[in-house]
Amino acid sequence: MTPNDLVLTPMGLRFQGRRYPCSIGWGGLSACKREGDGATPVGVHRIVGLLYRPDRMARPADWAVPIRPSDLWCDDPGHEDYNLMIRKPFSHSHEVLHRADPLYDLVLITDWNWPYAERGRGSCIFLHQWRRPHYPTAGCIAFRRDHLIEIASKIRYESRLIVRPQP
Repeated sequence: MTPNDLVLTPMGLRFQGRRYPCSIGWGGLSACKREGDGATPVGVHRIVGLLYRPDRMARPADWAVPIRPSDLWCDDPGHEDYNLMIRKPFSHSHEVLHRADPLYDLVLITDWNWPYAERGRGSCIFLHQWRRPHYPTAGCIAFRRDHLIEIASKIRYESRLIVRPQP
């Protein structure tokens, strides 16, 4: 473990000497993550992408990729593009990345079940903005907007998300 790792603790996410309040999935933590269980998966996850809404914020880091109006994320375990970013039109189950609310204005993408997804094991775990303080997610980890922006600006190539089982 290094200071550049993001470590989930019962008191929030620890990163570079700070603790950030956050929320996790409504299903708690799980070592056996499944699609639709609402759980945040236990494990060591690499940060593999950073998406942002250029119409709502400045580019948070030089490696950030803009979210366009047609961008989606496939969460259909039966589709060949399961757990991948896709574009409209798309008739299978998906999440809209270009949302009316600010939930996905900034998204850090982990390598959970990616890039070669095992069907039914759960689609990508994002780090994104929370709906309201400590409101649970569908399995992702969510933060206050300013905290998420700060974290995204400090992420390094070697940064990992570490989610350990809690007692």
